[in-house]
Amino acid sequence: MVSLQLGEQPGAFEVEDVTGPAAGESLCYRCRYSGRPTVVIFTREVDDSVTKLVQQIDHQVAQHTDKKLSAFMVVLEKDTAKIEPKLKRIQASQDIRNTPLTVFHDPQGPAGYDLSPDAKIQVMMWNREGIKVNEPIRDDLSPDEISNLVAQTQTIMN
Repeated sequence: MVSLQLGEQPGAFEVEDVTGPAAGESLCYRCRYSGRPTVVIFTREVDDSVTKLVQQIDHQVAQHTDKKLSAFMVVLEKDTAKIEPKLKRIQASQDIRNTPLTVFHDPQGPAGYDLSPDAKIQVMMWNREGIKVNEPIRDDLSPDEISNLVAQTQTIMN
């Protein structure tokens, strides 16, 4: 499996929105955000390190509305009912306002994305020029790794 390469355009895929503006609906945030600078956090589990990353990315989105920075998190989980209450709790307790928390119903991820099967988290960042960051992460995120990923948002803002 070859993951999306830097410079390639990621394809469209539908998610179930749990906490965003389209909560309860299925939609394509990739399509909605189009060529805007976008951060996507794919995760197979939601723990404290993932929550901290989402919280900090959400803060970046709020700070960079002028650059139209956008983000969304995608939990790779077949059972929405199992993860939905947790996502709603995280959204409320961490005051996540700009980053929809969504579910994709296949643990492999969207077709054509070829997510690393042994990665717990995979962070992608793109803009109208294509993928700029594609980081599979196998273990919990350290505070330094979170800071590094947040800093990489600068690479996608035009």
